[in-house]
Amino acid sequence: MKLKPFLFAILMILIQIKASDVYACTNYLVTKGASADGSTMISYAADSHIRYGELYFRPAADWPEGSMVTIYDRGTAEPLGQIPQVAHTYQTLGFMNEHQVAIGETTFDGRHELHDTTGLVDYGSLMFLALQRAKTAREAIRVIANLMQEYGYASTGESFSIGDPNEVWIMELIGKGTNLKMDRKTKTMINLNKGAVWVAVKIPDGYISAHANQARITTFPKADGVYSITEKKWDKINEPDLRVMYASDVISFAREKGYFDGEDKDFSFSDTYAPMTFGAARFCELRVWSMFNHVNADMQQYWDYATGKDLKDRMPLFIKPDRKLRVGDLMSFKRDHLNGTELDMANDAGAGPFGLPYRWRPLTWKYQDSTYFNERTTVTQQTGFSFIAQMRNWLPDPIGGINWFGVDDAGTTVYVPFYCAISKVPHSFAEGNGDMVQYSDDAAFWVFNRVAHFAYLFYNRVMPDIQSVQQELEQKFITYTPAVDAAALKLFEENPATSIEFLTDYSCNMADMTVNRWKELSNFLLVKYLDGNEKQEKNGEFLRNPWGYPLSPSFPGYPDRFKKQIIDDSGNRFLEPAP
Repeated sequence: MKLKPFLFAILMILIQIKASDVYACTNYLVTKGASADGSTMISYAADSHIRYGELYFRPAADWPEGSMVTIYDRGTAEPLGQIPQVAHTYQTLGFMNEHQVAIGETTFDGRHELHDTTGLVDYGSLMFLALQRAKTAREAIRVIANLMQEYGYASTGESFSIGDPNEVWIMELIGKGTNLKMDRKTKTMINLNKGAVWVAVKIPDGYISAHANQARITTFPKADGVYSITEKKWDKINEPDLRVMYASDVISFAREKGYFDGEDKDFSFSDTYAPMTFGAARFCELRVWSMFNHVNADMQQYWDYATGKDLKDRMPLFIKPDRKLRVGDLMSFKRDHLNGTELDMANDAGAGPFGLPYRWRPLTWKYQDSTYFNERTTVTQQTGFSFIAQMRNWLPDPIGGINWFGVDDAGTTVYVPFYCAISKVPHSFAEGNGDMVQYSDDAAFWVFNRVAHFAYLFYNRVMPDIQSVQQELEQKFITYTPAVDAAALKLFEENPATSIEFLTDYSCNMADMTVNRWKELSNFLLVKYLDGNEKQEKNGEFLRNPWGYPLSPSFPGYPDRFKKQIIDDSGNRFLEPAP
């Protein structure tokens, strides 16, 4: 059957939108033994062209019996339905809760036919609900599994980073498609395939992992925690040495669908439910490789795989880093544009005259009937917000958990420390202060976007000024942390409420100070680089002559590489005749 032209056009648009969303986020996972101070860390970048940068805040609450919670689609805000609320929900700050549990995600497409059109709970709701209901990473996995089985899963493939002060896990899942049948009792259609197939793997202590919009769990031990989809119960879930949890039908469902016919020991979740493609490697796994390459000298062996030339020699799910990692390292990794490799985005013709390591969307493009692509690097212009969640088991939860949070492009943001138990969020970062189509001059998102867009104009000139202030602020926060911890701990021992008030004041004050400092930076950059010139300044003060008049600016012009491109393109059109 042929589609009518307008239906075909709509389908193509939806496919293009979906493809652009899939290659959208990047997560890092760091275990206690792999960090310099014994903390666990996960990171998340919410890369989306419609995601507004704001810090979500939900206080802890007790709910009367019969309360319901509305489920909203994360991508459209459409209400999907309601489910029963639990008696008590924990406080959440962004994607971290008061018990130092944190969750990040990246979406992968996987097998299209496995999208459940009847599912109620999407990936975003799973994150929020798990954080409101779980005290540990393992509990969060259990909550997610239970919700999917009870109400159906409404999204495509998903990888979750789930951490607490002691463990970090990667959980990967995908729906089971739509198989409708009339229920004789209720006279309604039900999906016989409700739920999802999934696997969760604990990252071994001393190791790190990452994921970036492609399923990464391949084979896994089959003897650990199994979730029975029929009995809705766990086997061996409380074992202290638990390494893996998975749905009891994760292999049998693949056999039923004809995706897999080998021995159980050879079953690979990723290869079965999200087969590797060139795009999955080049646009997704390359970002994982890039992070691993910063901390492990043996990653060159996976270069051909990560660049899409050899899809079989896959990278391991986790690696042992050559050095212990700090919060500042993860901030730096978030700003990677394949720096120092042959694919460095600042070095090809697309970077323009000022070495811009960004490419405006779409990700792939046509020229004379051939398809080309831009690199999809970790740092990207369309980030709404990103964070590094740091969890520390030697401190009480209100002090141990820090959400290092930044809005907009990670390359030009500042990661501000928000302690997980603070009682409010500053107005500059709060929900409702502007949105993607409503400008607000005191919203952190818009303040940081102004600076970022200025940087995109004259990147290699402007970035040193931005990075100077960025490093000044972030290093200040990192340096302050031990003293803030100590003061908060002393107050906590005397009165926990006073400690939380202190941490709230500190977090809010640092956030507001950062936004104000970024406004000052925006003004400074406008004056310094007005009209493409560069005014002379020293220590932030613009220079004047003895009579108070501004000194003439310099005219940096264009680099030789760009001059050559102009000449190659135009020949002698701009050649000045000899006298």
